[in-house]
Amino acid sequence: MKKVELLNLKGEKVKDINLNEEIFGVKPNKVVLHDAIILSMASLRQGTHKTKNRSEVSGGGRKPWRQKGTGHARQGSIRAVQWVGGGRYGTPVPRDYSKKQNRKERQIAIRSALSDKVAANELIVLDKLSFKTPKTSEMISALKSLNLTDKKVLLVVKEFDDNLVLASRNLQNLVLILADEINVLDIVGTDVMVATEDAVKYIEEVLK
Repeated sequence: MKKVELLNLKGEKVKDINLNEEIFGVKPNKVVLHDAIILSMASLRQGTHKTKNRSEVSGGGRKPWRQKGTGHARQGSIRAVQWVGGGRYGTPVPRDYSKKQNRKERQIAIRSALSDKVAANELIVLDKLSFKTPKTSEMISALKSLNLTDKKVLLVVKEFDDNLVLASRNLQNLVLILADEINVLDIVGTDVMVATEDAVKYIEEVLK
């Protein structure tokens, strides 16, 4: 079993806790992890970009001038692609960017990302996380106690608390998610992962 320190909000050690090595101590599978990151990023793309081709732009119903005798190059429509205001050729159309990855691969990817965090000493486990007031200053004070003021932090909790949500939402360097929403992109996209003890236990139950 891998051991990590359990801290309180003041950054003081409470005790040591054991982490499940099958989840937090595996050898990262870089290929599957990379595929999961690409999948997650692709899922964020809306794919709604669109331009009009020559059949969709308005106007240009008649030939601008006769075929021969004018000295101009022959033209069939003022909405051809070479005209200003004409249609566009080879430009984006709506599409679905989503990719597929089976359940086993997704679990391997999350285990790999979590193990990377542990190996790099970028996982902090708190005994509890709650505030008396919904003030941002309380969250800033907690991050300062944990020496995370200049870090991008992923904060994982088992359940949302109103004060916690309100205290976190104005901080640009903080991502707050539930344990059942944990994903590869958030894990690898932040400098440090901070999780409550309850959240860690929940993750271990789901991924075992």
